[in-house]
Amino acid sequence: MYFVYILFNSKTNKYYIGSTERPEARLKHHNSGSTPSTKAGAPFWEIKYLEELPNRSEALKRELEIKRKKSRKYIEWLIYSPG
Repeated sequence: MYFVYILFNSKTNKYYIGSTERPEARLKHHNSGSTPSTKAGAPFWEIKYLEELPNRSEALKRELEIKRKKSRKYIEWLIYSPG
């Protein structure tokens, strides 16, 4: 199982979208400052959204689909919509 995740950082007021097989381990990695794109916000990242997908290929496709929207409004809709 793979996951697409959306992190939020209350310090920087930014979202980060990624995919992984192990969301909790990946969150620890982001919060340790080891990821260049999220280093500035460490250790304040929290998981706001998880979407389970059957394999890595599908997870990467979905991650790219969300990123291509380039829309904070869409990201917040995903996070806060029921279901």
